[in-house]
Amino acid sequence: MALIARKPAVGSTALTTPHFLLLYAAMLVAAAGNTALQSIMPAIGREIGIADFYVAIAYTWSAVLWVLLANYWAEKSDRHGRKTLTMMGVGGFIVSMTLCGIALYAGLNRWISGALTFGLFAVFRAIYGGFGCATPSATQAYLASKTRRGGRVAALSALSSSFGLGTIIGPAVAPLFVLPVVGLAGPLFAFAIIAAAVFFSILRWLPNDHGGRRAGHGAAMSYPSLATTPTGASVIASTSPRRQKRLSWRDPRVRPWILAGVAAGHAQAATLTCIGFFVIDRLHLPPSGSEGPIAIVMMAGAVATLGAQWGLIPRLNLSPRALILWGALIAAIGLLGTMLSADLYGITIGFAVASLGFGFTRPGFTAGASLAVPLAEQGAVAGVITAANGISYVLAPALGISLYGWWHNAPFAVFAVLLLGLAVLGRQRLAA
Repeated sequence: MALIARKPAVGSTALTTPHFLLLYAAMLVAAAGNTALQSIMPAIGREIGIADFYVAIAYTWSAVLWVLLANYWAEKSDRHGRKTLTMMGVGGFIVSMTLCGIALYAGLNRWISGALTFGLFAVFRAIYGGFGCATPSATQAYLASKTRRGGRVAALSALSSSFGLGTIIGPAVAPLFVLPVVGLAGPLFAFAIIAAAVFFSILRWLPNDHGGRRAGHGAAMSYPSLATTPTGASVIASTSPRRQKRLSWRDPRVRPWILAGVAAGHAQAATLTCIGFFVIDRLHLPPSGSEGPIAIVMMAGAVATLGAQWGLIPRLNLSPRALILWGALIAAIGLLGTMLSADLYGITIGFAVASLGFGFTRPGFTAGASLAVPLAEQGAVAGVITAANGISYVLAPALGISLYGWWHNAPFAVFAVLLLGLAVLGRQRLAA
């Protein structure tokens, strides 16, 4: 990056390229490890013999803690040091992945029952939710404190893009770590080892910023999921003045946009939870070996979402309202196409189309809410946007998998109808 110095001048606090890459790696490994789990957990659940519902809700407590504590850690970075909190977040990820891997390995080898396996997984996963959420805000705060104001937005956008890249890398490499000795638990141990390398690199080579001369703050980011790309919320909050009064989602200026975002977010989170099980059941795959096809479908979805947000949106120049309306319509068509598919090719194309639509809706509601308030309230609205993004991963997984247990096509049909309703109501309720 041209805005980041390769070698700092004497006495300078400028961020060097190697230091930026350390921050980038910290964000990347958290997102990649999370989506890697999403591609292998359906196979693990089926192999152990646990009900699909309990596999889905094993993530819920982690998501709840992420939503509750993300802003708390974002506010603590100035006091405790951004490097310290970055290491705490990565360390929480390492501990969580290692303990989760041990629990799943024990369950896969029938050393403990399936119920105990996923009970332990949920508890150990909560470590990631409680401490891992410190990583995005701490890395952003570190970068903000070391970057001149004129280049801060571009630098923060580049850093935040690591979440989106991680959602592609995670599913892509997860099957490579399903090895003979550790089996389906292999990806968890592999990502723990990779994160450990990042942790010690940060410890060794990232300068300690505690007591630095420049102020800088980070923003909470929503729970990492498929193509969690920067939509402006974290960058806005990291570059806006602090504001004491909190903005409510009930504020009539932003309420229609937030409700649209929550509706689309629930549709995406619920169907993402079900897609792995759907691939196994629709293609009649054995649990062991199904992680490859699941990863292909998830990776196609992540690429489609990134293609929308990094390629199409900047070129189409659509309004926030148009992004939501077209996104909801495209996502609904994709979900229906997924539901009607009978082979891997059809499922992959259908889910990619749905993900393309979701790639429009999230930036649409983010931009709409941001434009609805003045500059002084941008930091506040960014917090509401982040909460709206994160809340989708609290209830939607359980709802989606409950519908799936009733009828395998149900979550795709129900949320396609919801999205079509959003497209219709959005024409009346969202400002042009």
